[in-house]
Amino acid sequence: MPKRCQLTGVGPRAGRNVAHSNVKTCRRFDPNLQRVHLQSEALGRRVPLRVTTRALRTVQKHGSLDVFLLRTDDRKLAPEAVRLKRSVRKALSG
Repeated sequence: MPKRCQLTGVGPRAGRNVAHSNVKTCRRFDPNLQRVHLQSEALGRRVPLRVTTRALRTVQKHGSLDVFLLRTDDRKLAPEAVRLKRSVRKALSG
């Protein structure tokens, strides 16, 4: 399973460990992913997602998953989130 946030698209980053002797070794910084079920009022169901803790805090700050998706620009969302945003917008309009 890819280590990528389904809302923001944040993935692993590369970096280096630097020892006391100044020896540098490559390493990977994985995002802090959590499996959560977020309630969507527009869809009337809970949506299972793997999101970073930072994205989860942002969703809570906006108040709900629907508000977060509708307020966020498509360029800042992952492809799964854009599809979810379209279904939320369709449910709200219809």
